[in-house]
Amino acid sequence: MQSFRSLRVWEKAHKLTLDIYTSSKTFPREEMYGLTSQMRRSSASVGMNIAEGCCRKGNVEMGRFLQIAMAVEVKRMLSFLMQKVKAVN
Repeated sequence: MQSFRSLRVWEKAHKLTLDIYTSSKTFPREEMYGLTSQMRRSSASVGMNIAEGCCRKGNVEMGRFLQIAMAVEVKRMLSFLMQKVKAVN
Protein backbone atom coordinates (compact mmCIF):
# COMPACT_ATOMS: atom_id res chain seq x y z
CA MET A 1 0.00 0.00 0.00
CA GLN A 2 1.42 3.37 -1.00
CA SER A 3 0.69 6.76 0.48
CA PHE A 4 -1.67 8.75 -1.71
CA ARG A 5 -0.07 11.97 -0.47
CA SER A 6 3.15 11.06 -2.30
CA LEU A 7 1.34 10.88 -5.65
CA ARG A 8 1.59 13.94 -7.85
CA VAL A 9 -1.85 13.27 -9.29
CA TRP A 10 -3.38 13.44 -5.80
CA GLU A 11 -1.52 16.70 -5.08
CA LYS A 12 -2.96 18.20 -8.26
CA ALA A 13 -6.46 16.93 -7.46
CA HIS A 14 -6.22 18.41 -3.97
CA LYS A 15 -5.08 21.78 -5.32
CA LEU A 16 -7.93 21.73 -7.84
CA THR A 17 -10.41 21.11 -5.02
CA LEU A 18 -9.04 24.03 -3.01
CA ASP A 19 -9.13 26.27 -6.09
CA ILE A 20 -12.72 25.31 -6.89
CA TYR A 21 -13.86 26.00 -3.33
CA THR A 22 -12.18 29.41 -3.48
CA SER A 23 -13.43 30.42 -6.92
CA SER A 24 -16.95 29.08 -6.41
CA LYS A 25 -17.46 31.56 -3.57
CA THR A 26 -18.05 34.14 -6.30
CA PHE A 27 -20.73 32.11 -8.09
CA PRO A 28 -24.28 33.45 -8.07
CA ARG A 29 -26.19 32.77 -4.87
CA GLU A 30 -28.95 30.94 -6.75
CA GLU A 31 -26.37 28.31 -7.80
CA MET A 32 -25.31 27.49 -4.21
CA TYR A 33 -27.32 24.25 -4.06
CA GLY A 34 -27.03 23.42 -7.74
CA LEU A 35 -23.97 23.89 -9.85
CA THR A 36 -21.72 25.19 -7.04
CA SER A 37 -22.46 22.17 -4.88
CA GLN A 38 -21.98 19.78 -7.81
CA MET A 39 -18.59 21.23 -8.73
CA ARG A 40 -17.38 21.17 -5.14
CA ARG A 41 -18.51 17.60 -4.52
CA SER A 42 -17.10 16.24 -7.77
CA SER A 43 -13.73 17.97 -7.34
CA ALA A 44 -13.40 16.56 -3.82
CA SER A 45 -14.41 13.13 -5.10
CA VAL A 46 -11.45 12.97 -7.51
CA GLY A 47 -8.89 13.15 -4.71
CA MET A 48 -10.92 10.82 -2.51
CA ASN A 49 -11.03 8.15 -5.22
CA ILE A 50 -7.28 8.40 -5.75
CA ALA A 51 -6.72 8.07 -2.00
CA GLU A 52 -9.09 5.12 -1.73
CA GLY A 53 -7.43 3.37 -4.65
CA CYS A 54 -4.08 3.62 -2.87
CA CYS A 55 -5.53 1.81 0.14
CA ARG A 56 -6.67 -1.14 -1.96
CA LYS A 57 -4.70 -4.25 -2.77
CA GLY A 58 -3.11 -4.50 -6.17
CA ASN A 59 -2.88 -2.49 -9.33
CA VAL A 60 -6.22 -3.69 -10.71
CA GLU A 61 -8.17 -2.10 -7.88
CA MET A 62 -6.01 1.02 -7.98
CA GLY A 63 -6.72 1.29 -11.69
CA ARG A 64 -10.44 0.95 -11.06
CA PHE A 65 -10.44 3.87 -8.64
CA LEU A 66 -8.33 5.96 -11.02
CA GLN A 67 -10.94 5.32 -13.71
CA ILE A 68 -13.66 6.46 -11.33
CA ALA A 69 -11.63 9.59 -10.54
CA MET A 70 -11.28 10.32 -14.27
CA ALA A 71 -15.02 9.91 -14.82
CA VAL A 72 -15.76 12.26 -11.94
CA GLU A 73 -13.36 14.82 -13.42
CA VAL A 74 -15.19 14.67 -16.75
CA LYS A 75 -18.42 15.31 -14.88
CA ARG A 76 -16.84 18.30 -13.12
CA MET A 77 -15.58 19.71 -16.41
CA LEU A 78 -19.07 19.43 -17.88
CA SER A 79 -20.47 21.26 -14.86
CA PHE A 80 -17.92 24.01 -15.42
CA LEU A 81 -18.94 24.30 -19.06
CA MET A 82 -22.59 24.53 -18.02
CA GLN A 83 -21.67 27.43 -15.73
CA LYS A 84 -19.96 29.19 -18.65
CA VAL A 85 -23.01 28.71 -20.89
CA LYS A 86 -25.31 30.09 -18.18
CA ALA A 87 -23.06 33.12 -17.79
CA VAL A 88 -23.25 33.87 -21.52
CA ASN A 89 -27.04 33.52 -21.66
